[in-house]
Amino acid sequence: MTLPSPDEAIAATEATADALRDAVARRAATPEPSARLSVEHETRYEYAYPVEMAHHVACLRPLTDDAQHLRVFEMSVSPQPTQHSTRRDAFGNSRAYFSLNTPHSELLVKARSEVEIWHRYQGLQPEQSLHIAQVRERLIYRAHAPFEPAAEFSYASPYVPLHDVLRAYARESLHPSRPIAQGAIELMHRIHRDFRYAPASTDISTPVLEVFNRREGVCQDFAHLMLACLRACGLAARYTSGYLLTQPPPGQPRLLGADASHAWVSVWCPGLNAPRAGEWLGLDPTNDCLPGLNHVRVAYGRDFGDVTPLRGVIRGGGEHTLSVRVTTLPLGETPAAADAP
Repeated sequence: MTLPSPDEAIAATEATADALRDAVARRAATPEPSARLSVEHETRYEYAYPVEMAHHVACLRPLTDDAQHLRVFEMSVSPQPTQHSTRRDAFGNSRAYFSLNTPHSELLVKARSEVEIWHRYQGLQPEQSLHIAQVRERLIYRAHAPFEPAAEFSYASPYVPLHDVLRAYARESLHPSRPIAQGAIELMHRIHRDFRYAPASTDISTPVLEVFNRREGVCQDFAHLMLACLRACGLAARYTSGYLLTQPPPGQPRLLGADASHAWVSVWCPGLNAPRAGEWLGLDPTNDCLPGLNHVRVAYGRDFGDVTPLRGVIRGGGEHTLSVRVTTLPLGETPAAADAP
C-alpha cells in the first residue's frame, strides 16, 4: 500500500473540512420544513337562568415538544373569574382552573395560540419497528421488575371498554409477529375504509360498541374505537386532542373535523426510527393519515374524559345552549383570506 505524501494528506484533510462546511451551509440554507399556525377556540354557554356559582377546568393550551413549539398562548374568560390558576396534570397537559362567584347568564372562554410544527415522522420505516409480541411483552406487569409508564395506556378506561369483538376485528392487522407500526397503520386504514364520517350522528355518550355496529361516527368515536382495538390486543395507546388546519394548502384535500376540536390516537412504539417522534406513533383514522404539519396537538389522555376542552360544575342556570367555534389558519392569514377562491 502506498501512503500519501504529507502534502497530499493535508490536501485531503482540507477537502474533507470544506465538504463538511458546505454540508452545514446547505442545511442552514434549506432549513427543515415547518408550519406556523394560529388557532382561535371560542366556547360560549348561554343559560336560561343566572348561574350563581361555577367552577371550571379548561384544557386548551397546546403542547411543546421536539415537533411542536408553542410561541403564544392567551386565554380570556368573561365574566372575570374570582379565582384563576394553572398547573400540569398527571399526563403533562396544562390545565387552567377558574371560579366565578357572581351571577352570570353567559360564559365566554376564548383561547388564542400560535404554534410552530415540524414533520414528526420523516424517515419512518414501519417495517423496521419492533414486533407486536415484543412490545406486548414489555407492557406486562411483573413484581419487582421496572415499571413501564406507557402501560397505564394499555387498560380499559371510562370511554374505552375492551370487547372481544373489537379484539377480533383488530387481530386481522395486529398479528404478534408483525412490526407494530406497520400493523397499527393498516388498522388505521381499515377503520377509515370501514366507517363513515357522519357529523352529529353520535354524541360523547354513544358507546364504542354501538359505533362499531353502526359503522359511522365522528373523530372522537373513531379515536375511541381505535384505542379499544389496540388495547384489546395488549398494546398501549393514548387519546390525542388538538386541532386541524381549517384551510389546507392549495392542491391538498380539506381534512375532516377541521371546524372543531379534533381527536386522533398514538400507539406506543419503542425504538421508533423517526427523530422527532419519540416513542409514540400518531394515527388519524378520521383522515387516514399520520399527523403532520396540519395537526396541532393540545393534550394526551386515556380518552376524551381526560382532555375535555372545557368542563365544570355550576349552581343554577337551568337549560343552556353551547356553541363552539374553532379556526386554525397559517400564521398571518385571516379567515376572509382563507375563504377566498
